[in-house]
Amino acid sequence: MRFQDIIESKKEWKAHVARVKALPKDYQIVYNEMQKYFYKIGPVELSEGIGLLSGIVDLFEEGASMGKGVLEVTGSDVAAFCDDLIKDSKTYADIYWGPVEQKVSEAIKCKSEKKY
Repeated sequence: MRFQDIIESKKEWKAHVARVKALPKDYQIVYNEMQKYFYKIGPVELSEGIGLLSGIVDLFEEGASMGKGVLEVTGSDVAAFCDDLIKDSKTYADIYWGPVEQKVSEAIKCKSEKKY
């Protein structure tokens, strides 16, 4: 990554954080918890920029401007809302567990073949 790219990324992130701070307090709390959740489960696209997070802020800004509470936007099960947002996204867990599952499957196959 070039130095200029790093500077642009920081500017983009600071602008994003400013947008989050401009949200009503309940939206900020839910956003921060969602962000922690995404960082824990690791959608790969988070490492490629702030697209997903920016989209959430867009949605939250729209909901707030309409006078809705944050749970009216996300629903009462925020984790399910998060899971639905990334249901088609590859996660770091997928990358890690794919080879593990393959090795387990091969080991089981080898063991079953030795029985006969």
